[in-house]
Amino acid sequence: PVLETEDAWVSVEGPVSIVELALEQKRVHYPLVEHQFVLCTILYANMRLSLKSVKPLSLFDSKGKNAFFKDLTSIQLLPSGDMDPDVLSIRQQFLLKVVSAAVQTLCSSQKDREASEEEYFPFEKGKNWPTLAADLAQYLQISEDLVRRHYVCELYSYGMDHLGEE
Repeated sequence: PVLETEDAWVSVEGPVSIVELALEQKRVHYPLVEHQFVLCTILYANMRLSLKSVKPLSLFDSKGKNAFFKDLTSIQLLPSGDMDPDVLSIRQQFLLKVVSAAVQTLCSSQKDREASEEEYFPFEKGKNWPTLAADLAQYLQISEDLVRRHYVCELYSYGMDHLGEE
């Protein structure tokens, strides 16, 4: 981009402006940033829902693991469409665990009417973990329908039929 500057500012001496510094930066490789975002979401869900037996890096193949430790401006080989069935199975189990833990938390907060959902998740007002799991399924190459069906089954199993019908 071309920056228009006034003549009075041309002769000013001092440190380089933040705009010029920003323009000199290399562009980030967006798919790599998206890959990092998926890992952050997995880590956050793991922490927030207290999922014990999940190893986040096991959800990625060797190319995916190597991409985490590269500069965001570098163009890396990211996982292609062909995934190992074992990795897909681990991803599917993880997403189903997220949905189950979210429904269990929701059910326990419904039983304790005194404690609202905001008290359980104070910084996540309006955060819908099952929807987040379904969105994450797209990135992890898992069927969204499978995640949604599991969500409905969990709602029915916890006696929340009115939500399951919706």
